[in-house]
Amino acid sequence: MTWLEHPTRFLFFTGKGGVGKTSLSTATAIQLADRGLRVLLVSTDAASNLDEMLHVPLHNSATPVPDVPGLSVLNIDPNTAAEDYRQRVLAQMADRSSEQERATVREQLSGACTTEIATFDEFASLLADGAQGYDHVVFDTAPTGHTLRLLSLPKAWSGFLKDNDRGASCLGPHSGLKMQEARFNAALRALSDPALTTVVLVARPETSALREAARTAEELLPLGLSHQALIVNGVLRDPQADDPLACALAATGAAAMAAMPAPLRALPSAQVPLRAFDTVGVSALRALLDDASAQRWVPSAPAAADDLPDAASLQALVDELSIAGKGLIMVMGKGGVGKTSIAAALALGLVRRGHAVHLSTTDPAAHLASTLEGQVPGLTLSRIDPKAETQRYIDKIMATRGAQLDDQERALLLEDLQSPCTEEVAVFHAFSHTVASARSAFVVLDTAPTGHSLLLMDATGAYHRQMTRELEGKTAARIVTPLMRLQDPQYTRILLVTLPETTPVSQAVALQDDLRRAQIEPYAWILNKSLSAIGSTDPTLAARLQGERKQVARIRSGLAQRLFRVPMLSQPPVGVDGVTQMLG
Repeated sequence: MTWLEHPTRFLFFTGKGGVGKTSLSTATAIQLADRGLRVLLVSTDAASNLDEMLHVPLHNSATPVPDVPGLSVLNIDPNTAAEDYRQRVLAQMADRSSEQERATVREQLSGACTTEIATFDEFASLLADGAQGYDHVVFDTAPTGHTLRLLSLPKAWSGFLKDNDRGASCLGPHSGLKMQEARFNAALRALSDPALTTVVLVARPETSALREAARTAEELLPLGLSHQALIVNGVLRDPQADDPLACALAATGAAAMAAMPAPLRALPSAQVPLRAFDTVGVSALRALLDDASAQRWVPSAPAAADDLPDAASLQALVDELSIAGKGLIMVMGKGGVGKTSIAAALALGLVRRGHAVHLSTTDPAAHLASTLEGQVPGLTLSRIDPKAETQRYIDKIMATRGAQLDDQERALLLEDLQSPCTEEVAVFHAFSHTVASARSAFVVLDTAPTGHSLLLMDATGAYHRQMTRELEGKTAARIVTPLMRLQDPQYTRILLVTLPETTPVSQAVALQDDLRRAQIEPYAWILNKSLSAIGSTDPTLAARLQGERKQVARIRSGLAQRLFRVPMLSQPPVGVDGVTQMLG
């Protein structure tokens, strides 16, 4: 990739979920280290799978990668960062503080807002301190919506703390945020310096992924991140002429790139071919950016179709869900596995069974309306938009709590509500309202990619614990929190979506484990973009089908109570007719 001949100190890889950010950022870090440079690879994704890809345990401190001299890896784990942050705040409290005062501060620092600021604090320190000891720092970021939030925080917190001596009440009175102002400003300067920072936009050769990359490019400009590059990953080249699916996929990709949005055309760019292998292990990651090495992974024999008799269609799942007549259906999984399309398909299937359905999303980067491209009688759409929900929340607080205050007190309250922490609270309130609305109708909820959803689940758990403590012994009425609704299998059906590849299946397993720790049991797994019922004569697709069979055997070994499958489609499922094809 020619733009990597003179790389900047900081490289951020971002893009829509499932486009290959982790693979490309890791392969780039390996390539730089192979040149004899000292490289730090940092994951800001709460659902990172770098440990599986590199076979190295991840920690909140830099860990050398044995097979790649010069490369170290660091995972900014939100939970670890939050606990470290809480301990630092508590250590700053005076010795004369009572245990009750310390307990109050500990509780104030237990929410999702603290988790976010602690994660950001770790991230900002790398930028502000220049990552001493390394020639380059490569950031593998979470999917677009979460990353835009992270990259906007230096500017947001710097603006909030300017001329503000009170800090942020949502982080406790002893948070000492004012002391962090210099660090936040230094991080902002590093991000906006084109000589220091490059944002690498990663996309697939698909219209939706390229549009999102273009939106991201434009949204980063006001934040000062103008030095950008583009990688189109997974380009299917030279398809087998007698393989209709391969030819259709190649043609669709070529058409999408020919119609590439204008903001991307002016960027330095590169294309990475669709590879025949999963990018797990250092040798595979090195081959990702090396055509000669990649050819050694392509098998010579085609792969025949291998139907899965115990993997029912999505329509069969709709038939099962329809029996209840109402309830919450949450579609969860790694970014890029097709959650939005599957949620839309399930909603359409339920509408066609005669049910009224509300389809919503918690993903800041999701676009349900553009997926369906039209109105459907019986189906309503909404989106938990962070900015809109934040303003709605601020207006509500000012109209209720602020109504009893004088002008000076109202000004102080409004100033406090301008904190970036308010967004997390507002999104949680909107999520809770959506969950509650499933008491009388079907609500299909398309969730954000795994890491962002887990933070929302953390907020749900924290709220549950707070409410049960506050109301214990004070009322005879039964408390029903959002967490309790998610734990109720009669109220909520959790559907885990995955692709037939190593990393998405591993992340689905990790997500299932996290849900079970919260006493939430997934209802079913959905295997999306399956080649197993089609077969292929194209060498690349045939190799990927062989890998799919290994993952199917893994899922069948007891991971999923129920397994449903959506076949690979030759065209992206856009529009009512396109989405309906997913039902089978």
